[in-house]
Amino acid sequence: MNRDIQEKTPRERRTLRQLWELLKQNLKDWAWYSKEHPDRFTLDIQGGIRRLAGFLGERIGKLRRDIKRLARRERENEFPESERGFFQLLLFVWGSLPRAAAEVGAHLRHRRRRVHARERRKGRWENVKLHPVAFLSAALVIAALAVTLSLYTLGTAVRYDGTDLGTVTSKRAVNAVIDKLEKVTRQTLGDESYTLDRQLMETATEIVPRSGLEGRDELETKLSDKIGLVSYGYVLYVNDEPVVATTFPGALEELLEQMKMGYITANTVDSYFEENVEIRQEYVDASYMMNLGYIAEILNETKQGAVTYKVKSGDTYYGIADQYGISLKELLALNPGYNVNMLHVGDQLMISQAVPYLTVVNVERQNYISDVPYQIEYQDDAGMYQGETKVISAGQYGKADVTANVTYINGEEKAREVVASVTLRNSVTELQKRGTKERPTWYPSGSFGWPCYGSITDYFGYRSAPTYGASTYHEGIDISNSYGTPIYASDGGTVTRSSWFSGFGYYIEISHGNGFSTSYGHNSTLLVSAGEHVYKGQLIAYMGSTGISTGSHCDFRIYVNGTPVDPLNYLP
Repeated sequence: MNRDIQEKTPRERRTLRQLWELLKQNLKDWAWYSKEHPDRFTLDIQGGIRRLAGFLGERIGKLRRDIKRLARRERENEFPESERGFFQLLLFVWGSLPRAAAEVGAHLRHRRRRVHARERRKGRWENVKLHPVAFLSAALVIAALAVTLSLYTLGTAVRYDGTDLGTVTSKRAVNAVIDKLEKVTRQTLGDESYTLDRQLMETATEIVPRSGLEGRDELETKLSDKIGLVSYGYVLYVNDEPVVATTFPGALEELLEQMKMGYITANTVDSYFEENVEIRQEYVDASYMMNLGYIAEILNETKQGAVTYKVKSGDTYYGIADQYGISLKELLALNPGYNVNMLHVGDQLMISQAVPYLTVVNVERQNYISDVPYQIEYQDDAGMYQGETKVISAGQYGKADVTANVTYINGEEKAREVVASVTLRNSVTELQKRGTKERPTWYPSGSFGWPCYGSITDYFGYRSAPTYGASTYHEGIDISNSYGTPIYASDGGTVTRSSWFSGFGYYIEISHGNGFSTSYGHNSTLLVSAGEHVYKGQLIAYMGSTGISTGSHCDFRIYVNGTPVDPLNYLP
């Protein structure tokens, strides 16, 4: 049969090509004829249609004859065959009809049997007669059983070290809580060997009300609180370090907002913490758990108190810095104004400052009228010494309307950024004379240097008199060193006294102009005379213990318009 199909398939293709060629030829004929005989256009179309209908009628007639032949074979109980796909599909469907009909019949018979069985069961129940008392009793029993099962169930009561922890669904839940709590404790405390003492754990299976059952989370919280090593709550981290913790949700956020509110004003445009602040919900060492009042107190205090050091004989900056594990640069930054090459016994050095736990940064938008600095123009004057100036015409500040963002850290201004500035009044330039004449070596420089090397043994201010006849209010500082230590002029000037002077022994006083003068007492030898000019750093005497003295030292004093002042405020 396959061979017949292969043989006849090309024939069918040829038939279709012939039909197509016939159509094309008819179309060409119609086109030519329509040009030559436009008045007979309709007749040519009709002729082409008749020829096409004749060809199609022939093909349809052949198809009808094939169908009749297949039907005749079927009636004669012959198995029909065909090489065409369409007739093969038709034969398959025709052959499947008896089997499909049998399947449908079987399904209908099975459905009828099920319907009859359901009707019989219904009839039996309808014939049953139940006494009302029996029905009511059965209903009450069922209802009571349902209520009991809905209200009560089996549960596991838990006790640890004699303390009731509640009731959970099963012992399996208890073991799961213990395993989790052991794991959390090991991770939180960093103790990989930690295990819970299970001998202290008691469990008992009981019939309990369903409302009395607790979840694993509640048992976990109670057991954790009973053990007291770790607790679950809200932990405040500052720069990734835990600080405090609480079990109350939202409490830490509220405390942090209250801290910022203490610095916020009506002009605040931004407020935040300088540190990295984070709140995490997790297990933490129980020692971090605190009441809210104590947490507020801690956050408003400092995490490191100020540390000071009193200088002793033989100390150096390098040695002190190394002793406290800080750099020399850090030590000098904490103690501005001190000379790294000179330490005095009794000096108080700052080693560390108090640092707050949290630093509140508050940025305010401020509007204000600001002075605009004026420029200064100079005219050289050969009659004045170098460094001397004299105002010829005074300058005047201008005025500007300024808008600025001012940054405060814990209430202290740290930065000021001008956003806008509008000039209201221009400044007026000041005119000054400026000296060009070379300054004498003895001329005052305007700053003071240490008169000698040594240790400070007595400071400016009230004191206990060190010896009979000494004052209880010291108007200078005592610098102690060995006998004969050189003493130098603290600044240039004119010697106004160089002689024995009462309790000061051998004494020198120098005037430095502008109301400043210095004095040097208890010397062993004087090297300058009154009226003599001396320059800064000039050797003027040797250290001794003359006058009312308890040992070799220099009593150094600074006067401003005759009033003694603390020399440490003027020395480098």
